Order: sequence, then structure tokens, then C-alpha cells
Amino acid sequence: MIEKQITAKIVFCELDDLSETEQNLIQLAKQATSKAYAPYSNFQVGAAVLLDNGEMLTGNNQENAASSSGLCAERVALFYANARYPDAKVLTLALAAQSLVGFSKKPISPCGTCRQVLLEAENRYDSKIRVLLYGAEDIIIVDCIKDLLPLSFDESFLDLKD
Repeated sequence: MIEKQITAKIVFCELDDLSETEQNLIQLAKQATSKAYAPYSNFQVGAAVLLDNGEMLTGNNQENAASSSGLCAERVALFYANARYPDAKVLTLALAAQSLVGFSKKPISPCGTCRQVLLEAENRYDSKIRVLLYGAEDIIIVDCIKDLLPLSFDESFLDLKD
């Protein structure tokens, strides 16, 4: 038996610790929450992405009575970015959430499906995606998706010749 340790670098900070661009990206994610369609959970999530061409785009969660038919804010933002600017790399993604009582105190983290989609975007463009997870009490910075998704599934597993 071999034991290995997997580590992830995660930074906790405040809004003032971020660059002006990152602060703007978080503001866009927060604004996007108000446009979410979340009549079932009342949990509105907004995402904003910064592309390498300088564009900032947003997305928000879109719920459905058939819950599996809905879509998370991260995927809406990423797919919109890929549809609009297919050759642009995503450099940073900011995520924020609010409910009926206001913005989440603790930063929320992408679900497993969104982590997989973010990993695919990193691999597609061979470029790490910085993630800013906003909470009213603090912000978490993750330098790449593999820190959120250790032991990830990628295209190397699809090569059945080995």
C-alpha cells in the first residue's frame, strides 16, 4: 500500500486585498445574482468570467421544476463565454450567492458538475482558471480548478488502448 497526500492552495482574503479588476469581477457576479431564475430554492447564484481578451461576461443559475433540467451560474457563464468568444481563454471566474436574507456570509463553492466543466475549460485552453469565491465575511481564492477537484477525470481516461 502506498499513501499519498493531496494538497490544495486556498487563500482567504477580503475584498480590499484583490486587484481592481478582481473586485469588479466580484461586483459583476453579485449583480448577476439578482437576475437569476430561482423560484424553487430562492438561492440566487451569479458568476462572472474574465477572458484573456479583456471581456467580462456573467451568468446566473436557471432553475426548472424538473431540477436536473436547471443550470448553475458557473456553467451558464462559461458556456456563454465559449459561445461568444470561442478562442478566448477564461482567466478568472468569480462566484457569489444570495438568498432571501442577503448575500451568503460564507463563500459558496462550485458543485461537482461545475468543477468538471471548469476543469475541461482549463484543459481545453491549457490555462489555469483563477476562482474567486465571494462571501460577505470573506473571500476564498483558488489558483486553479485542480485544487477544487483532486483526482479529476479528464481526457486521458478515454484512451482505452492502454
